[in-house]
Amino acid sequence: MSTIDGLPPLRAVIAAHGLVAKKQLGQNFLLDLNLTAKIARTAGDLAACDVLEVGPGPGGLTRGLLAEGARHVLAVEKDARCLPALAEIAAAYPGRLEVLNADALDIDPLAHLTPPIRIVANLPYNVGTELLVRWLTPPVWPPVWQSLTLMFQKEVAERIVAKPGSKAYGRLALLAQWRCEARIVMTLPPEAFTPAPKIHSAVVHLTALPQPRYPADAAILSRVVAAGFNQRRKMLRAALKGIAPDIEARLEAAGIAPTQRAEEIPLERFCALARELERG
Repeated sequence: MSTIDGLPPLRAVIAAHGLVAKKQLGQNFLLDLNLTAKIARTAGDLAACDVLEVGPGPGGLTRGLLAEGARHVLAVEKDARCLPALAEIAAAYPGRLEVLNADALDIDPLAHLTPPIRIVANLPYNVGTELLVRWLTPPVWPPVWQSLTLMFQKEVAERIVAKPGSKAYGRLALLAQWRCEARIVMTLPPEAFTPAPKIHSAVVHLTALPQPRYPADAAILSRVVAAGFNQRRKMLRAALKGIAPDIEARLEAAGIAPTQRAEEIPLERFCALARELERG
């Protein structure tokens, strides 16, 4: 499909505006509008939603979101070279696309969005994980967003949905699965992108749960998980010795053998340990 909206094909847009992807910005452009529309559809019914998109580049996914009926899209783009191409899309969808020339790590987009809010993005590789962690750890839960539909390197996507006992299981899996339903909904080969990266990519869809799966203080849980996986080869009694002087007793009270390693421990047990530590 060359076009979905009467606008030129993306290759023509990139050529017209001289948009060579910059490695330092983590850019890899997805040019197939069939794929961008499919990603937009995996985010669910967008007709009644505002959508936050980070790193739209020349606007392939932006066009997919608007064509699939998004009420309003806020596109946050750091690279000023992409603004003329995005302005053409805004003109084709009057009043439905707002573009901010900014670093997504530096702004609060809420002033520009009205709930319900969904976040859909082909995230720049160099900031994707940091943005995800921020969205998963707001001060208050449930968050302002209903769902996240995000493209990552496939390796990162697998870390988000990983289960205990696997090499991919770690802090990212626990943060995501504590408060969300998380699943991989698409995998894309390198040749889908320009320039082609060296790795496959995958789209992860995360739906916010009304409340966490198990009760735990977020700060304590985060501290315990970070300490456990920072030294994932060590037994937990050693990896967590800085958390509490009686950590072995705390582990046992939470149903965890002190000789186990972090990668063996399911989310429920980590939450039990956080509650045990909260008791003081």
